[in-house]
Amino acid sequence: MQEIVNIEDLSLEAFEEGALFAAETASIGEPLGLRALGARLHVVQPGKSACPFHRHHGADELFVILSGSGDYRIGDTRLPVRAGDCLGAPSGGEAHQIFNTGSEPLRYIAFSNNSPADVTEYPDSGRISINVGLTGFHRTDGSFKHGGKLEPMGYWDGENTGGSK
Repeated sequence: MQEIVNIEDLSLEAFEEGALFAAETASIGEPLGLRALGARLHVVQPGKSACPFHRHHGADELFVILSGSGDYRIGDTRLPVRAGDCLGAPSGGEAHQIFNTGSEPLRYIAFSNNSPADVTEYPDSGRISINVGLTGFHRTDGSFKHGGKLEPMGYWDGENTGGSK
């Protein structure tokens, strides 16, 4: 554990998924020994986003734009963002996503509360993700980590009730 982390000294890890999603990221909270508060640096190149349009049901998120510019897609709205802007995504609120619409890398820190459970929905694809684990942080050591698309059902659908109606 470190007492101080300088974001300029972090080792970024790059990922890319298709033509729309790519970023370099590094954890800030983990090296500082934080478990209940997540903090992650994101560096997103022009024309890209770090994640799909989504909303959490068990985690608040706060984004602080360090440099660059982009759009904050929140619900049905797109808002321009720039260095110094703070963006909120409350648990159970509108779905959200950050795009780099500028000509230089968009750098921001994403903060979130780390809870033992979260359900995340992805409105563009209709997917959900369920991560739960009372023994620790849901994303890394959850005991139930599944996702997919939901189908409507009643409480007793699919259960062996011991007889027919």
